Amino acid sequence: MNPSRQEKKHWTIDDIDLDRIDRERVRQDEDLFYLVACASFVESGSDLYTHNLVEFYKGDAEVETWLREQWEQEELQHGAALRAYVEHVWPEFDWQRAYQGFLDEYSQYCKVELLEPTRAQELAARCVVETGTSTYYRALARATDEPVLKHLAGLIANDEVNHYKHFYQYFRRYRRQENIGRSRVFGTLSRRTLELKSEDADCAIRHVVMVHKPELAADPARVKELASRMSRTVRVNLKPETTIKMIMRPLELPVALQTLIEFPLRQFMQHVLLR
Repeated sequence: MNPSRQEKKHWTIDDIDLDRIDRERVRQDEDLFYLVACASFVESGSDLYTHNLVEFYKGDAEVETWLREQWEQEELQHGAALRAYVEHVWPEFDWQRAYQGFLDEYSQYCKVELLEPTRAQELAARCVVETGTSTYYRALARATDEPVLKHLAGLIANDEVNHYKHFYQYFRRYRRQENIGRSRVFGTLSRRTLELKSEDADCAIRHVVMVHKPELAADPARVKELASRMSRTVRVNLKPETTIKMIMRPLELPVALQTLIEFPLRQFMQHVLLR
């Protein structure tokens, strides 16, 4: 795949027919509400992270242009589409008020100095993040039988896989330039995999709960139980082999070495993903 080639026409929010939502299938599903609402917050705040990445890759016109003109726009569209879904099914939820609280806190986590030490390593980290998001939306699509949400989650998952492919191609270029060894790549992949259940998601859950159910927000144990239920929904609907393969790909192991260490690597990754 050549990331610089012209992309085919992308779907738009107008392609999501909210009037076809079967509200009765999802209206009473609290866990699904939190899964969609939290995702809408993180996606809607992606412009903060994009600005950091653009600054980090300043001088690389190809990467800068793709980040600004495709990645950021598609991520923000994901957030807008998920928000529209939430507001259509759960109109009593004050999305904007909850999101503003989330954004005020989330912006503190989005700093250039928190990126990886080299461009190649940050691109490897991005591969892990895109693996996590594509896995999340694939699982969400499997977790619901509401047709509009299933369709939307599938569209977003496909976008995230495409984003992964771009980051991976850029990673390969920078790995050659920086001569980054596999041990450093593995360190980045391992660290970022351990962070997949990140402060981003925790922050989103807190702020959704504070507005949706303030009485629940006052009880950390119940919020933790909610987060566990959400994780369980994703966990039982994911395909770990595909996820692990995507995470391992930047290691670019030769066949002989891959045969030797693939099993322990997969055991480690699977333990993290399914814990």
